[in-house]
Amino acid sequence: MSGGVFGYINSIMTQPLKHRTLSAAIVDQVRQAILDGTHAAGTQLRQDALAELYGTSRIPVREALFQLEAEGLVRIVPHKGAIVSELSLDEINDVFDLRALLEPRMLAQSAQAFTAEDFAKLDEIQARFETAIALHDVGRWGALNAELHLALYAKARQPRSLAIVTSLLQTSDRYTRVQLSQTNAAIGRAERDHAELIAMCRRGAVYEACRFLQAHIEEVRGDLLKVLRPAGLGA
Repeated sequence: MSGGVFGYINSIMTQPLKHRTLSAAIVDQVRQAILDGTHAAGTQLRQDALAELYGTSRIPVREALFQLEAEGLVRIVPHKGAIVSELSLDEINDVFDLRALLEPRMLAQSAQAFTAEDFAKLDEIQARFETAIALHDVGRWGALNAELHLALYAKARQPRSLAIVTSLLQTSDRYTRVQLSQTNAAIGRAERDHAELIAMCRRGAVYEACRFLQAHIEEVRGDLLKVLRPAGLGA
C-alpha cells in the first residue's frame, strides 16, 4: 500500500516538472527564432500554431510566451495575442545603462578569483567567437558574446546581479547582431576588445579592465544608435 502511495505522490510531482521542462524548451526555441530573425519584429505568434509545431497543448506555449514577455522579446496584446517586440531606442538605453552599471561591478569581484582553468575557458570562448566572425556566422555572434561576458563574471558572488545581467544579455542579443551585422569596424573592435579584456584580467589589471569594459559597453550602445536612428526607429 505504501508503495502505491509513494508511486502516486511521485507521479503528481513529476508531471509539473515535465510540464515546466517542456515550457522552458519552448522558450528556448522561440527565443532563438526571434533572435535569429526567423520571427521578425511585429510578427504575431499564434498559440495554436506553436502548439502544433512543438506537438503539445497550448498551456506550455502560453507559459513560454509569458516568459518571453518578461524578457521583453514579445508583447501580449489584447485580442491579438503575442507580438514580437519592435527594436526600441528607449530599450537600448535602458539595457545599456544597466549593463554599464552592473557588469564592471561584477568583473571587479570575479576577475580577482580567476584561475588558470578560468582563463583557459575564456580563451576557448574567444576562439569560437573569432571563428564565428571569420565564417560570418551571424547566428552565433550574439550567443558567444553573451557567453564570454558571463564567463567574465562567473566568479562574482552576486547571484541577483548575475540573474539581471543574464537577462540583459539575452535582450542585448538582438541588438548585438544588428550592430555587428551593419558595421565591419564593430566586428573587428568586438574581437579586439574581448581579447584585451582577457589580457588585462590575466595580468591582474582589474581596475583598468573594469574601466575598459564600461567603455566597451558604451561603444556598442553608440554603434547601435548610429545604425538605428537613421532607420527611423521609434522609442
